[in-house]
Amino acid sequence: MIDQSTICAIATSPGIGAIATIRLSGEEAIEIADKVFRSPVKNKKLADQQANTLHVGTISEGPEIIDEVVVSLFRAPHSFTGEDVIEITCHGSAYIQQRLLELLLKTGARMARPGEFTQRAFLNGKMDLSQAEAVADLIASSNAANHKMALKQMRGGFSGEIKKLRDQLLHFIAMVELELDFSEEDVEFADRKQLIDLTEKIERLLNKLASSFKLGNVLKNGVPVAIVGETNVGKSTLLNAILNEEKAIVSDIHGTTRDVIEDVVNIDGTAFRFFDTAGIRETIDHIENLGIERSYSKLEQAEIVLLVTDLSNPIELIKQRVELIRERIQDQQLIIVGNKADLGGNAKIKEMLDAFILGENEDLVFISAKSHQNLESLIELLKENANLQQAEGSDVIVSNIRHYEALTNAHQAVVRVIHGLNNGISGDFLAQDIRECLHYLGEITGEISNDEVLGHIFKNFCIGK
Repeated sequence: MIDQSTICAIATSPGIGAIATIRLSGEEAIEIADKVFRSPVKNKKLADQQANTLHVGTISEGPEIIDEVVVSLFRAPHSFTGEDVIEITCHGSAYIQQRLLELLLKTGARMARPGEFTQRAFLNGKMDLSQAEAVADLIASSNAANHKMALKQMRGGFSGEIKKLRDQLLHFIAMVELELDFSEEDVEFADRKQLIDLTEKIERLLNKLASSFKLGNVLKNGVPVAIVGETNVGKSTLLNAILNEEKAIVSDIHGTTRDVIEDVVNIDGTAFRFFDTAGIRETIDHIENLGIERSYSKLEQAEIVLLVTDLSNPIELIKQRVELIRERIQDQQLIIVGNKADLGGNAKIKEMLDAFILGENEDLVFISAKSHQNLESLIELLKENANLQQAEGSDVIVSNIRHYEALTNAHQAVVRVIHGLNNGISGDFLAQDIRECLHYLGEITGEISNDEVLGHIFKNFCIGK
């Protein structure tokens, strides 16, 4: 059942600004606004006005004018929530916002819960569940790639793919279940060859969507980059140079960084999540050893590994550290960073170049983190190796863990259908697996949902959205 009460909330960010917006939605939204809105036009009522119109006036509590405002009027079902909606644009004073909100609560509205406006949009059929979740992702987007992905999903790119799959499966399950009704006549309504072709096509698409989650997670949370190397080679200095702030402690004392320091920086529209790790060396210090173990664990999580080396160290020691890291990583991109190039000189750079035969996923760059020498080349390598080119050509990228789990479960169900078809399994077992696949696909778009799932999703929204 949809809650019919009228809800209100401040829809703009907290704090002081030029303007702010307070949103009302529900059956009594226009009536409540009329009780506090005063137009300069005599006897003008919002209830008599056309939808999608703006109205200038004041908000008053009795004889006291609280603020001059602009009221936007939207009528059901042509609004964001599918209900009557009023949006009051006032001056951005925190005091004014609170006074207006308190007045609306006194007049009959109640405070909206987190995400309740979007939840009503979903319940009123204005968007499906995956689109509603994309609203939260769009609000939280902090870079161009994340913004583009969330906008595409909010506009129905992902849910459109899921709907096509469900429609095709629904047709065939209807045919299979019709066979069950005529089981005594031994008739076959569902062409098994067509069903095999369809399920194999669906299996490939589900696998592709589920596989895109790794990329989607990177776009959403930033490309993970681990900065590793021996102690005192300039890892923290490099992090500070990239972030352009003193984030990590820099000292000549070995083992200064004992835990993983993490920060995110936006580089030309792409977020990079950097992990400055503890220096790798032999030590009897228990706390430092824990930090070193965390350094190794971050290697597994990283898409790109920056192995920082000190060009003043012996070349054999540098080669040992490179081989150690090569053994620890799999298909991640490795960038060997020859640091302190301003001190090492051209001879040491040539020695490094002669010492390494780079693999397919490896690069070598020489910099000075302290003086920022050649830092631009390293940043260009990071951008090239972020591996986000495929995002440009992909229609749909999955970035939500709930969607990923549902797709994985749906994929397993389809694989069972294919196995059953190839082995001549009976129609009732086929129908059961097809229904299970439909169930998981329906969970994504909200065609199959429950209050617990909805509560978990919308509680993470901001109030007012």
